[in-house]
Amino acid sequence: MHTIWKGSISFGLVNIPIKLHSATEDKDIKLRNLHKECHSPIKYEKVCPVCDMEVKAEEIVKAYEYTKGKFVVLDDEDLEKLKKEKEDKAVEIIDFVKMEQIDPIYFDRTYYMSPGDGGGKAYSLLRKALEESEKVGLAKIIIRSKEQLAVLRVYENTLVMETIHYPDEVRKAGDVPNVPAEDKVTKKEIDTAILLIDQLTTDFEPEKYTDEYRTALLELIESKRTGKEIVTPVEKAPATNVTDLMAALQASIDKTKPKKTPAAKKKRVPAKAKKEA
Repeated sequence: MHTIWKGSISFGLVNIPIKLHSATEDKDIKLRNLHKECHSPIKYEKVCPVCDMEVKAEEIVKAYEYTKGKFVVLDDEDLEKLKKEKEDKAVEIIDFVKMEQIDPIYFDRTYYMSPGDGGGKAYSLLRKALEESEKVGLAKIIIRSKEQLAVLRVYENTLVMETIHYPDEVRKAGDVPNVPAEDKVTKKEIDTAILLIDQLTTDFEPEKYTDEYRTALLELIESKRTGKEIVTPVEKAPATNVTDLMAALQASIDKTKPKKTPAAKKKRVPAKAKKEA
């Protein structure tokens, strides 16, 4: 597994050398843009609209647009100095909290942590302490020139770091338009909705969920590559536009009810056989 970061975890006076590995991977299928006439890949050039010329990498500077059309230019030296002042290659645990106190909306990316040289015992200590205290570590780390807030927890006997958003990066739910202020539903509607939820409730088995679009796209690409005939799947019947809430709930419940197996039919005994018995 590729190491993307090396450093240490520190909490109190304890220091644990660790390596960071990405826990997830992007499985999106990357499609290239080609010129329709000759099928050559399209090049994307950096062009200055004022000078009407292509700009080389060494001629580009970074800047912050503080108002429309006005910029503050930041030199590479300024950014590098700031980065060195903040980046000390440490995951500093600043607090320990209960996991359930952190809403999932804050979570961003997940990384596995492995112990560095000589860090096995301290790694095991932190892992055991987190498990027995039933808490997670709240930490700060700089990754790719950005200071991240992160959560350290245990997953399948491995320390995991989840980067999380800062509070000012999470938009206020109150700003979402057209959200009903009150629940204008009846008791019967609520009971029926809960019945539907109960019928659809199961244990979470991640293996049974697949990316159907990606699979279909790969099959399409392969069939085109090998020159096979492309078969169009049968379209699903369009959903009926049920406007009545109770009718929609009842229809959903009927659809999700387990089908009853028909009872075995009794064999008819011929009249003659009965008499002989």
